[in-house]
Amino acid sequence: MKEISLYIRPEDFSKVVGILRKNNVGGITFFDTNGSGRKKHDPVPERVRMYMTGKMITPEFVKGTKVEVIVADSSADQIVEDVLNNLGTAHGMIFVKDVSGAYEIGSKLKGESVLTPK
Repeated sequence: MKEISLYIRPEDFSKVVGILRKNNVGGITFFDTNGSGRKKHDPVPERVRMYMTGKMITPEFVKGTKVEVIVADSSADQIVEDVLNNLGTAHGMIFVKDVSGAYEIGSKLKGESVLTPK
């Protein structure tokens, strides 16, 4: 099994969810984030207490969304390829990690059987 962590722009969230649903991903977790990466941030209008000052500033950190999914080994490469091909020039990162086990609390199911929707 693989854990795929996607760091994306909030406006790309619905596209990513569509790709995950198309690939029959059973569970999706997401978080609102603030962060900084390799790419420079675009200047934005400065705001002070909800008022625009007329100046442009380059923020140190920008808002983003982190999406986490656990998938079967056989699905991971296709999901990554679909995201790379469908988000075009969007900013973001994808990390893929090995997962040694998965267990569903209550039913005591384990392994890849807990990953697909009922």
